[in-house]
Amino acid sequence: ETGSEDIDILPNGLAFISSGLKYPGIKSLAPDKPGEIFLMDLNEDNPRAVELRINRGFDLATFNPHGISTYID
Repeated sequence: ETGSEDIDILPNGLAFISSGLKYPGIKSLAPDKPGEIFLMDLNEDNPRAVELRINRGFDLATFNPHGISTYID
């Protein structure tokens, strides 16, 4: 509902999607919902975004992702 903010696609076809960015003064469809990170496997016949669970100890209530990038070692 809050839309995707950014996407990073790995060479193997996995896509990481950040969602839920909120800017002050701009209407948000879900103002009380924290941001999320999704994973989508673009190799599948019918790819769908799956929310990634964030580990405990992370301040999820204030998570407001702006952009996303990956590092491959």
